[in-house]
Amino acid sequence: MNKTPLFKQLEKELEGYKNTLSQAAEVIQDQDVSKFPIFVTHQNIVDIGINIVEKGEVQGNWSINASSLEEFVAKQIINPEKIEDFQMLYRSHPSDLCLFVLSDLGANFVFLPK
Repeated sequence: MNKTPLFKQLEKELEGYKNTLSQAAEVIQDQDVSKFPIFVTHQNIVDIGINIVEKGEVQGNWSINASSLEEFVAKQIINPEKIEDFQMLYRSHPSDLCLFVLSDLGANFVFLPK
């Protein structure tokens, strides 16, 4: 995968978050909350997921909420017709964390190596 400069910057900024996110993903999957955890990565207040990292409490500029494919469908962020496509994409990144990054550049799904 060819990493863009923006992806490299985001990857560097989130390096300190990976352990927490990996543990949260494991708990979400192990407790059958969802097979598809999604981490909403943001710098402003959002109304999706459960806050697990607050930017003022960690060294970094991002807050992170734990969510799931199911919540994204319920909140109409992912169209029900696209669920299978999303699941296939998600499964093609078995050793990555799925992030939904909200920034000045818009909203994007990013798969970040654990």
